[in-house]
Amino acid sequence: MPTYSYKAVTSSGLVVKNKVEAASKQILIKSLKRNDITPIEVQQISYKSRNVKKKQKKNISNIQEIMKNANTTNIANSNKRTMTTREKINIYLAQTEKITPRDLVVFTQNFYLLKKADFNNIHALRTLIEGTENLSLKGILEDILAGVEAGENMYTTMEYYSDVFPYIYINMIKVGELSGSLTNSLQQAVEYLDDSTRLNKKIKSILIPNIATFLLLIVLLIVGSLVAIPTIQDIFDQLGTEEELPAITVWFSNFIRGSIDMWYIPLAIIAAIVAAIVAYVNTPRGKYNFHYFKYKMPIFGKLIFSIDFSRLMKAMLLNLRNGMRIQDALEVSKSVVNNHVMLSIIETSINNILVGSSWIEPFEKSGLCSFMSLEMLKVGMQTDLPEMMDKLVEYMEIDIDNTLTKITKVLPQVMYAIVGVVLIFVVLVVLVPCIQVYMGNFLFSAYGV
Repeated sequence: MPTYSYKAVTSSGLVVKNKVEAASKQILIKSLKRNDITPIEVQQISYKSRNVKKKQKKNISNIQEIMKNANTTNIANSNKRTMTTREKINIYLAQTEKITPRDLVVFTQNFYLLKKADFNNIHALRTLIEGTENLSLKGILEDILAGVEAGENMYTTMEYYSDVFPYIYINMIKVGELSGSLTNSLQQAVEYLDDSTRLNKKIKSILIPNIATFLLLIVLLIVGSLVAIPTIQDIFDQLGTEEELPAITVWFSNFIRGSIDMWYIPLAIIAAIVAAIVAYVNTPRGKYNFHYFKYKMPIFGKLIFSIDFSRLMKAMLLNLRNGMRIQDALEVSKSVVNNHVMLSIIETSINNILVGSSWIEPFEKSGLCSFMSLEMLKVGMQTDLPEMMDKLVEYMEIDIDNTLTKITKVLPQVMYAIVGVVLIFVVLVVLVPCIQVYMGNFLFSAYGV
């Protein structure tokens, strides 16, 4: 008999977790409800450890057959003859075809439209599989379909493909399935993918040209210090002039040559610093502090927190509209957030509810939420929380757009300032000595004039 793990709420409001044996998931759910226990999450425990990342499909053991059936009729009839080398190469390339973010966006948009048209999950997935050209994605969708047909949720199979489906995306689907609002969750997932793509394009359009310019200046600085500066110094020495290179030029040239001669010292220092930072971040306190820094960092901190908080409010809104209590809505919705600071605030909010305190208080004490957001939540608790949360989500989307606009204005100025500082250093170290040679003033000193 299979074993299931479940999380449920008792009639007194206590959240409980347990592992039990049952004939099926549906029988277990009915049994829990008969005992006044409301299930939140029920999952079948695999006989094998699920912590180990599997290379094979989760529900489909022979993906080769899928690839053959998805290819030409000649390949489908390959049991009658030996495949040519070209056909074998085509099958291999099809199996290893990369799944792009665009493929994921198209899949999510089409899935959302089918669910909006009242398709069930199995019918929608079968329809999408037939129209999917990317064979790698087709194989994953076949695996998800096999899991759904076996009675599992979609997100449980998606978790096996975390390199294809982003963490937040998977948990949006999870919230939708657990709350019974998969259509709305798919809509949010489409918006999330579109917003992520749009934000990445904006940031790349600003950073890439400036980073390229920055690196070019660094190369010019190093090459000039190793080639041009020694040549100029040799000219001065041969002519016996009293002219001297600028002190900053001499210092930087010696620094570069010393670093090259004893390359292992700076390399060891850099490696030690990186190793120390990585080791600290991997500790619980270090990871918490790093995530807190993400929320407080210049330029991007406010945006990162606003996106996480808005995502949490949207997930809670779905759950509240489907009849969940605030405690259950927080418990289910926290999976859409990956920041440990936000997760700790949510856990404190859940504990406050258990002891009869305000769930908004931890967000207020964190000092991260805006005054307007907190006031809207407080008013919602006294009136209609789902309706006020709906307005809060709209307000936060406007606030996020305004923050993005400010970032796109400030970020270029910051990059220009950094590039400008490096450019000034290049002028002082490399160009000033070159100008000295070009002007020829050192010749007067060399001939005693």
